[in-house]
Amino acid sequence: MFWVLALLSSFIVLSGDVIVLSEGASSRPHHINVGAIFSLSTLYGQVADIAMKAAEDDVNSDPTFLNGSKLRILMYDAKRNGFLSIMKALQFMETDSVAIIGPQTSIMAHVLSYLGNELNVPMCSFTALDPTLSPLQFPFFVQTAPSDLFLMRAVAEMITYYGWSDVIALYNDDDNSRNGVTSLGDELEGRRCKISYKAVLPLDVVIGSPREIVDELVKIQGMESRVIIVNTFPKTGRMIFKEAKRLGMMGRGYVWIATTWMTSLLDSANPLSLPKVAKSLTGVLTLRIHTPESRKKRDFAARWKKLSNGTVGLNVYGLYAYDTVWIIARAVKSLLDSGANISFSSDSRLNHLKGGTLNLAALSMFDQGQQFLDYIVETKMSGVTGPVQFLPDRSMIQPAYDIINVVGDGLRQIGYWSNHSGLSVIPPELLFSKPSNRSSSNQHLKNVTWPGGGSVTPRGWVFPDNGRRLRIGVPNRASFKDFVSKVNGSNQIDGYSINVFEAAIKLLSYPVPHEFVLFGDGLKNPNYNDLVNNLTTGVFDAVVGDIAIVTKRTRIVDFTQPYIESGLVVVAPVTKLNDTPWAFLRPFTPPMWAVTAAFFLIVGSVIWILEHRINDEFRGPPRRQIVTILWFSFSTMFFSHRENTVSTLGRIVLLIWLFVVLIITSSYTASLTSILTVQQLNSPIKGVDTLISSSGRVGFQVGSYAENYMIDELNIARSRLVALGSPKEYATALQNGTVAAIVDERPYVDLFLSEFCGFAIRGQEFTRSGWGFAFPRDSPLAVDMSTAILGLSETGKLQKIHDKWLSKSNCSNVNGSASDDDPEQLKLRSFWGLFLLCGIACFIALFIYFFKIVRDFCNHHKKPEEEEATVPSPEVSRSKTLQTFLAYFDEKEAESSRRLKRKRNDDLSLKSS
Repeated sequence: MFWVLALLSSFIVLSGDVIVLSEGASSRPHHINVGAIFSLSTLYGQVADIAMKAAEDDVNSDPTFLNGSKLRILMYDAKRNGFLSIMKALQFMETDSVAIIGPQTSIMAHVLSYLGNELNVPMCSFTALDPTLSPLQFPFFVQTAPSDLFLMRAVAEMITYYGWSDVIALYNDDDNSRNGVTSLGDELEGRRCKISYKAVLPLDVVIGSPREIVDELVKIQGMESRVIIVNTFPKTGRMIFKEAKRLGMMGRGYVWIATTWMTSLLDSANPLSLPKVAKSLTGVLTLRIHTPESRKKRDFAARWKKLSNGTVGLNVYGLYAYDTVWIIARAVKSLLDSGANISFSSDSRLNHLKGGTLNLAALSMFDQGQQFLDYIVETKMSGVTGPVQFLPDRSMIQPAYDIINVVGDGLRQIGYWSNHSGLSVIPPELLFSKPSNRSSSNQHLKNVTWPGGGSVTPRGWVFPDNGRRLRIGVPNRASFKDFVSKVNGSNQIDGYSINVFEAAIKLLSYPVPHEFVLFGDGLKNPNYNDLVNNLTTGVFDAVVGDIAIVTKRTRIVDFTQPYIESGLVVVAPVTKLNDTPWAFLRPFTPPMWAVTAAFFLIVGSVIWILEHRINDEFRGPPRRQIVTILWFSFSTMFFSHRENTVSTLGRIVLLIWLFVVLIITSSYTASLTSILTVQQLNSPIKGVDTLISSSGRVGFQVGSYAENYMIDELNIARSRLVALGSPKEYATALQNGTVAAIVDERPYVDLFLSEFCGFAIRGQEFTRSGWGFAFPRDSPLAVDMSTAILGLSETGKLQKIHDKWLSKSNCSNVNGSASDDDPEQLKLRSFWGLFLLCGIACFIALFIYFFKIVRDFCNHHKKPEEEEATVPSPEVSRSKTLQTFLAYFDEKEAESSRRLKRKRNDDLSLKSS
């Protein structure tokens, strides 16, 4: 911004050694100046100074690279002083520098970027990686290393991978650390995690004693979260871990994640002292910007000892410092090769500030600055850090990090993170060519040695060490006190739900100090939505009791695994149906009885037709034949006893009918057994559907969610609803007709039916839910309690608690349930296929039989020649033929055969005479 430029320019004092280049300078200058602003007393400054000098020598070692021009890096030691950094940046802009490498910190980057914007001088930094340094706001500021946005994304995914949901951030109060933590918070929020506490320390440059650090660490000791993210600088970081170890915070249960400052510190440490340093940091997780292995990287690392004279080890920022110089050198080459001049001119906007002792005209604008910036961001090369290229949003291509575990003898790599594939034990460069797979099943890291030497992942939290017990809200019920109630004469809370909670607490691997706090006056049941809402306002730390898990509540709190199944059911008065001597008729519906009886007669009739001419048992007086038909119809044992007396067609029909009868009989027996052993009930209310369509009033329990459910979901008018407060009120209202039915949750109804007889559940549960314990959102205790409840279920302890409180009955027969019609009744539609099969068999048998008998009749009753001469009328002929056929049909087959034989003999005798 121009006002910043004007303000900062007021500090420039006119001096005689200021160099001002004239406009239109030579296109091939002998030296091309590049400024660099670092604090050489810091680790980053020391490494950057050595690496940039090496890069400068390498660029200038080839005279043809810049066609005779020399790149000159003008390093300035800012001595960790912001004012000096500003002054030197202005001086670089006086001396016609084409770019500035730096500044080292994000605080200075935010300030100096305004100067770069105004004077068209690009600034390239590999240490000021603040995510808020946007190219939209600061177009002339270029981050030549991955932004801390990706670093914080990697940390967030590590936190999610290990199942932690609550972390503490420890950082310095500067732009880089603060904005990095803000980005971490944003990343965690998208993963249902959060930063529960931000421990802010003074600036790294001013912190002199550990007092402020100790104060924050003591606060953290008393907090719930044990996952601590340290986003700071090497100097402050060393002090933090020194004091943490002294306070006993490097032991089991703690999780420490340090950002890239720690790997820079350890990579640059003296190899002889590294084991000692690492031992004091055992269990810490840290990250390092990933740089793929390459010959360039190995060669540069081999040169480092000579370049540094053993004063400092090479870290990843040394690699990025080297590549940053080459990025600028390649941009200079591209600018010169394009034929453009490198020229500077005065800023006309400063003319009105002339006067006094300030030489503001000395600040020159880089005429080719925009073109030069374009060449920088269009860089595409292979450096010591790997592929170097900028994406359209100015971020580095393929950002990735090594994930390091500090162990007793040094550093152990446990995996990688990349923006392409997330967490992996495979180097990212091997995955970039494959499709991105960020699924949870594809995220992997190697085993970790945690603080204290353990290998089991810490749960990441403990109860706050502040002496306060958990305040657990419980409903002060006026009815159904078997679930939750206050013991008379004491402050003790007891009941089924309380017993389950206490049993689950005992299964946890850590103590949970707590106290129960009653909610409600005890005169009527409290509103459970209000009880749950108190979790969100901090009134309670948990809610325990008969709390239904419903959608509205899950939006604001977390529930445990259900410890009992529940759901809304309909209860109505019933009468018994099986106290009758005609109960044996109930397995079949009337149509089923009618069709079965009809088929008995049909099958008997078919057998009579098939057997009448050949079987003596099917002949005789009509009365005898009717008895025979009924006997064959109803005696399924007939076929096996007299199979030799029945024709082949008759045996086939009887076999099929026997098959049908056996299936129907077995079904009838099973249904009748069920009817006689299970109490059958009757009521006008068959279930929720008939309840909705009726006009009767409906009762519900005071405080239950059933009221809103019936109004909102079932569209039952509020005027039909009647609030009831106790099981006794339930019974009275149902008996005197105040309500036609009651809708309540299954556990309450089961307890009601165990005490009051003459009522039953009608239909099925029409909602599915359960009861659970409620905790604030993202509470880790909810997860551990769910695991404990599952443990109770697997060991049978949960069922024992249920039997203790809820398995009782004052009724001789437990009230049952019935659906809209008796499920045991066998309906015709279930057996029509069998009847169809039997009918088809009868039809085919009759068809074959009549075909045969008609054929035989035609053969046996040919007209004599003398009769053929006399032609009677058609009516007489048909009548006579029918009479003859019926007589033939009624005649025994043996007699017909004998008569036919005599006729043939007579015919032969006549012919022979």
